[in-house]
Amino acid sequence: MRSIEPLSSREVILEARSLTRAFGGITVLDAFSFRLHRGESLGLLGANGAGKTTAMNCLLGLTTPSSGDVLAFGLPLGSHRIGILRRTNFSSTYTALPGNLLVEQNLRVFAGLYGVPDPARRITGLLDLLEISHLRRRVTGELSAGESTRVSLAKALLNDPELLMLDEPTASLDPDIADKVRRVIRTVQRERQVAILYTSHNMRDIEEVCDRVIFLHRGRAVCEGAPADIVARSSRRSLEEVFISIARDGNVIDASPEVPAS
Repeated sequence: MRSIEPLSSREVILEARSLTRAFGGITVLDAFSFRLHRGESLGLLGANGAGKTTAMNCLLGLTTPSSGDVLAFGLPLGSHRIGILRRTNFSSTYTALPGNLLVEQNLRVFAGLYGVPDPARRITGLLDLLEISHLRRRVTGELSAGESTRVSLAKALLNDPELLMLDEPTASLDPDIADKVRRVIRTVQRERQVAILYTSHNMRDIEEVCDRVIFLHRGRAVCEGAPADIVARSSRRSLEEVFISIARDGNVIDASPEVPAS
């Protein structure tokens, strides 16, 4: 049987080095460092205000960090943003696609922006994969929250990204559809060896999708590891209890003095 290459020895796709961002003298992201490897799914967790959105914005180049560096595919984001974004995509429940276009029109526009070959075939395949072919001729702004979430995910997969950033990808989905979406994400990760950065407040999402998680509290990384390992070395019964404990008082359950950039 062929041995499986450990994640830590794979190519580093995304790296943050002492990433810090302050607004009005208030530090909302404090010396945040991590590495995300090819084929790995990393969960970024924390309560509202913990620094997740600021971290995502810095990693996408939407916000300039006060200090620190972001590298993707070994290249600095600041000077190679266009090339990096061609190999990257992003989906957020809270970022809407143009509401006046049909679903198919939206996907065709983005396929053109990404330079997707044979866009009609790619769009049809993704609509089938996400079980939303029936939405093809619907006006995007008239979709339900759950339908919009799946269309946004189809958009994020159009260019077959090597790096995929997902912000609450199963929010607003009923349990059955959320389960199907998790399976799609995991399948894409395994078959295409996509590196995924994943945020969610749903701990079932995290446990099923993520190989490793980092908890943020007040802008600092306070705990890191595989979901099951974090629960095992805590006094809590579940990852959700760990989340609540850290969100309430920043309780660091890991005895190590700092979180390594794995």
